[in-house]
Amino acid sequence: MGRTYIVEETVGQYLSNISLQGKAFVSGLLIGQCSSQKDYVILASRTPPKEEQNENPKHPKAQLDNVDEEWATEHANQVSRMLPGGLLVLGVFIITTLELANDFQNALRRLIFAVEKSVCRKRLWNFTEEEVSERVALHICSSTKKIVCRTYDVHDPKSSARPADWKYQNGLSASWLSLEGTVHINIHIPLSTTSISYTLEKNMKNGLTRWAKQIENGVYLINGQVKDEDCDLLEGQKKSSRGNTQASGHSFDVRVLTQLLLSSDHRSTAAVQICSGSVNLKGAVKCRAYLHSSKPKVKDAVQAVKRDILNTVADRCEILFEDLLLNEMPEKKDSEKEFHILPHRVFVPIPGSAVMLCDYKFGDESAEEIRDHFIEMLDHMIKIEDLEIAEDINTACVSSVNNEALMDNTDEEQPKQPIKSTILKIQQNIGVIAAFAVAVLAAGISFHYFSD
Repeated sequence: MGRTYIVEETVGQYLSNISLQGKAFVSGLLIGQCSSQKDYVILASRTPPKEEQNENPKHPKAQLDNVDEEWATEHANQVSRMLPGGLLVLGVFIITTLELANDFQNALRRLIFAVEKSVCRKRLWNFTEEEVSERVALHICSSTKKIVCRTYDVHDPKSSARPADWKYQNGLSASWLSLEGTVHINIHIPLSTTSISYTLEKNMKNGLTRWAKQIENGVYLINGQVKDEDCDLLEGQKKSSRGNTQASGHSFDVRVLTQLLLSSDHRSTAAVQICSGSVNLKGAVKCRAYLHSSKPKVKDAVQAVKRDILNTVADRCEILFEDLLLNEMPEKKDSEKEFHILPHRVFVPIPGSAVMLCDYKFGDESAEEIRDHFIEMLDHMIKIEDLEIAEDINTACVSSVNNEALMDNTDEEQPKQPIKSTILKIQQNIGVIAAFAVAVLAAGISFHYFSD
């Protein structure tokens, strides 16, 4: 028996309203949450059309055979950044003309494997063996509205399509549970010069992978308590007169405790490494995750929060590097330290749902730009007044530092006093008291690049 997909009714309405507008087909993403018994689809998002794309109506099958996988995967990468913990790109949909109703399968298969490979490539975490590895491929005929729903095992490149059930439900995610918290980070990443092929991106990935182990091995307090991972998340919650647990709009506070000192049976090691510089990531990260309200387990909640923390830090680093490359920041002289601000997290609600999606905003970006990016990526109307900036505005400064030998150590490096005093001085010059400047520094996230 195949998997069952429980789908928000508004997703069905959205898919029905998509017009081909003379095209042979339209494709997009299906977003939701996996569980052991069934999957939940809460949003569909059409892939934006390419501006320079030239349609050839005389050969629609050729167009389908040459579907632009690179464009589709780039859209999937952008949308994946917008998903808080607990949400995934569950698969793809394609809407075709009646003429192509029997020729869509190869295109869907290629899309689903390409999208999954692309969104997994830069993650700091891996799926567990117990998790579902099937992804959904949905076909809709634009004329008859007939739906064909199949799944593929993305861990098996040779897997064949399996039939699946597609069932609509009203208000599916209106009562989903949210988990929210703040994690303070201070990550020191040396930039190796031992290999020419060691790019900044590769150095960052290696450094963040070491930090990710701390997050994976951390202790997670839910509403101030450590709970057994196999317990029901809603255990102990109030019940309604019908005997059902009241989960609607329920939010849990999550705190993360990471290990500072190694236990006696572990040896702390430090390795001398030849470096061209180092990167420091420092600040407070707002994390948020969502879970379906059908008997959720504590382990599912903790896993969703962990992955949100790892995703949001990795995504911000990637966005910053992209911005620096696009703007070609001028190189600093030797022994100068650069401070760059990582983008802030912005949340926006899904209409009719308890779930919020996110995006990232640099300080000089307007609310209109963020709204337009949401609309372009998700193909849903967003109001500016619904945008919720989760983090305070950061400070940034540039100052000189002495050359220093860099040592790769697993312990977190404490911020040096000159850094703090430099920022304090700048803040005092604009009339802000020192205590407030320290608070702003602690509340924000800054990116420090040291070059020797």
